[in-house]
Amino acid sequence: MNMRGYFAIGAEGLSKQGNLGNLMRSAHAFGASFFFTVDADQRLRKAPPTDTSKSTDHLPLFHWNSVDEMDLPHGCQLVGIELTEDAIDLPSFGHPLRAAYVLGPERGSLSAAMQARCTHIVKIPTRFCINVATAGAIVLYDRYRVHGRFPARPVASGAPTEPAAVHAHGGPIFRSGRKLPGA
Repeated sequence: MNMRGYFAIGAEGLSKQGNLGNLMRSAHAFGASFFFTVDADQRLRKAPPTDTSKSTDHLPLFHWNSVDEMDLPHGCQLVGIELTEDAIDLPSFGHPLRAAYVLGPERGSLSAAMQARCTHIVKIPTRFCINVATAGAIVLYDRYRVHGRFPARPVASGAPTEPAAVHAHGGPIFRSGRKLPGA
């Protein structure tokens, strides 16, 4: 995968093993750096059978008992996924280069403490709530689409007409103003 930055995904208050396993599998498939739960049911302390990719062999799984215990990397922005009136619509959201996405429980919302900790709150523009694992996969796909290096979408239907631009590396920059020989 040719992705920029890093990301993680997790959920607060999860209670169903199937949702955890499916969300972990999606995280692994899209190249997450780690996965986490906050205040999850105690039965979810290990990867469930629905995680058929065995993601814990490839990425760390953190369990935090509360929002206060969360220990995200320095500079990592917490992005809540929640249906609120003032949330940013996912198709209009600029994904941070370093992000941790958090979803709410199966039958509820992100806690007030979690929402207060989030740098951004984003919503998937649907008519009603969708399954937590499905919502996570949609958010990860959108991030992958935005931060992956893909050619621009064509104006008309069909495949892109031009390949993705190749990244060009510049020469070294010296604070002293010194130039390289021959430059």
